[in-house]
Amino acid sequence: MPYPADWGNSQGETDLLEVTFYGVRGSTPCACPDKQRYGGNTSCVVMTGDDGDPIVFDMGTGLRLYGCAYGLDSVFRGTALVTHMHWDHVQGLPFFTPLHVEGSQLEVFGPTEGEGTLADAFATFVNPPFFPIHYSDLAADITFRDVSSDDMQIGPARILSRPVPHVGATVGYRVEWNGRSVAYLPDHQEPVDDPQAVADSVLELVDGVDLLIHDAQFTPAEFQARAHWGHCTIDYALEVGSQGGVGTVALFHHDPYRSDDELDVLLEQAVDRVGSLNVGRVIAASEGMKVGLDG
Repeated sequence: MPYPADWGNSQGETDLLEVTFYGVRGSTPCACPDKQRYGGNTSCVVMTGDDGDPIVFDMGTGLRLYGCAYGLDSVFRGTALVTHMHWDHVQGLPFFTPLHVEGSQLEVFGPTEGEGTLADAFATFVNPPFFPIHYSDLAADITFRDVSSDDMQIGPARILSRPVPHVGATVGYRVEWNGRSVAYLPDHQEPVDDPQAVADSVLELVDGVDLLIHDAQFTPAEFQARAHWGHCTIDYALEVGSQGGVGTVALFHHDPYRSDDELDVLLEQAVDRVGSLNVGRVIAASEGMKVGLDG
């Protein structure tokens, strides 16, 4: 069975940092009766601490859920780290209610592909005829920053972006904040011919992190049929975590066809495997789950 939603954060007051999952599905949102416990929103995870503004990993439909916590008149200031421009990672932007409030500020980082900038990409799809308004019509101040292999300091957090194998220009992120670290790799192409090969850029991101949030979309049988879709198996997620010596692997980007009961079984199998790996533990991400990172 899944760990409780407040796993690792039973009190909250003693945590320097907290990671909250607002969207954990891959590819497309799926509001279905058999997917209520893990949730059906697409990729969005938020890292918060008392001494800095929130850091948002990806802006899938889970971003709307995050915005519900703010109310209609609340000002927001924070950073969004976008891994790539596929719909399931960006379509939540105009539905984030704080962006409709004067004084809100959002700085968006992400990779670019081809000649255009990150701002150009958002201007294409948050714009008629694909959306009723242009993103610049929102009340908030939204800025965009192109990244690839970059090191950044944002408030108290040191952030690394590095290329990750996927379909199209994609990066993963490592955030170090108050002596704790999180790596976020929601879409990661497993090597077809060598399931133990991990790119050096990926290993740099995951090395020794407290929490690794990683693509775990396929079973081995599914991967055989979809080997070039840009994703990986649960086994490969654990392999990456083991090579990085991470504290906790959070299985993420669940297949939209995967039911809650099926995820329970896959999690149990993953927990059984962890004992033979260089990983502290494994969890399956669900909407509302909070992971506290103690200092």
